[in-house]
Amino acid sequence: MQLRRNVLTRRTAAALLLGLAAAGCTPQPAADRPAPAAFNDTDTAWIQLMIPMDERAALLTDLAPARAGDPALAAWAKETRKRLGDELVDLRELLRLSGVPDTRPHEGHTMPGMVGLDTVRRARTVTGEGFDRLLAGSLRAHLVQVRMLCASERTAGSAARAKDLAATIERSVAERITRLDEVA
Repeated sequence: MQLRRNVLTRRTAAALLLGLAAAGCTPQPAADRPAPAAFNDTDTAWIQLMIPMDERAALLTDLAPARAGDPALAAWAKETRKRLGDELVDLRELLRLSGVPDTRPHEGHTMPGMVGLDTVRRARTVTGEGFDRLLAGSLRAHLVQVRMLCASERTAGSAARAKDLAATIERSVAERITRLDEVA
């Protein structure tokens, strides 16, 4: 059983890292000091990817109060924005604890589930139903991808705090998807 779990863990870690490599990204090692042993490459890759994913989603949710046509969707976006802010605080603290510098290796990238800057620009030009469709579709894709990334972190990560945060985010994402299904 332990051997099987180890093989699955390595496969999941390899899949996550291959996905990052395919997107032109690699985990960034600390320049001056090695990361504490508690953080492996999966942990740091997950943290470094989650930060820009959540930052981009936050850009879109910030537009909802002025642009959404459906008050229930606007309220959902407001709550989602609060949760994204809380996640970002926790993710940045994990990055600090990992010892890996904030080199922003995913800056400017567009990956599955990451709200594109072109989407944010487009969202700034529409209101009402058009904005609602853009918001709901983009954030649904974001939440689905985040859920998969968190599951990979829980399986292949080694830092207990990162794995715990991934589990917390995964639960929050499940709640947000359920709520989005109700309002959109």
